[in-house]
Amino acid sequence: MLMSQTLEAVIDREGKVQLLESIRLAEARRALVTILDDSPTDESTLELGYQQMALDEESEAEALEWAEATIGDVADEPR
Repeated sequence: MLMSQTLEAVIDREGKVQLLESIRLAEARRALVTILDDSPTDESTLELGYQQMALDEESEAEALEWAEATIGDVADEPR
């Protein structure tokens, strides 16, 4: 039997819930949501932003391509 777990999440203005860490479940589960009376911390907002960027595969591919090209430019410079 699965024990109850508490996970931190951020709820945006449209009501979309985003967990700040990934979780894997063997099957779908019900969840209770408690809305706190404070804004997300800078750290949790930053983590959520990183997660959202990582899910954007096209942007990730472009960023990797740019980084590799930049490394090539630096490697070609005379020392």
